[in-house]
Amino acid sequence: MITVHHLETSRSQRVLWLLEELGVPYELKIYKRNPVTRLAPPELKKIHPLGKSPVITDGDLVVAESAAILEYLVERYGAQAQGEAAHLTTQPGTPEHMQLRFWMHFAEGSLMNWLVMKLVFMTIPTQPMPFFVRPIAREICKKVQRQLIDPNLQTSTAFMEDHLGKHPWFAGDRITLADFQMSFAVSALMSRADDAKRCPNLQAYLKRMEARPAYQRALAKGGPVVMG
Repeated sequence: MITVHHLETSRSQRVLWLLEELGVPYELKIYKRNPVTRLAPPELKKIHPLGKSPVITDGDLVVAESAAILEYLVERYGAQAQGEAAHLTTQPGTPEHMQLRFWMHFAEGSLMNWLVMKLVFMTIPTQPMPFFVRPIAREICKKVQRQLIDPNLQTSTAFMEDHLGKHPWFAGDRITLADFQMSFAVSALMSRADDAKRCPNLQAYLKRMEARPAYQRALAKGGPVVMG
């Protein structure tokens, strides 16, 4: 039996969605964030030394990191899936395969670092601090967002919007592993970047993703995808 060690409002939501699509039974163990720091609890370090989520156990095997988990699950259990879920990978050497590989890396390598920075610099001015420091912190955080974070997010947003204007899913005409990997990043982008909210192709993609019954089941079990 697979156990998903799921941290609330985290990247592990993409793992729940994939398992629901594959129809693979699993046990869900939910971990709550520290209410003050919003970090993962120390209990996760008992599962994996990094103490982060997502992480799964499958028998004696422990697998961490989103992309590694998604690839493992499809390699191990994809053959028993039905319908679209039986074809979540692509043929090596095809344009679709290159797209899948690109977006699997883009999600964490190019996009999520800016989204995490966006969240951090949005949050800093709300933290406890002397009242005379808060205006300074607010202005510094606004400047960092305006000059560094937002331009990079705008570039990524425009790139994704253009791509999704040509393809319904990230690797082409059908759903693949790339969409599971990109799912959390898209949800976080739509939550934190005003430009993305005005992009019709990204909006349509998000609706296609959220309309899938398996996605809705994962959401019901795992809770909200991103922090409020």
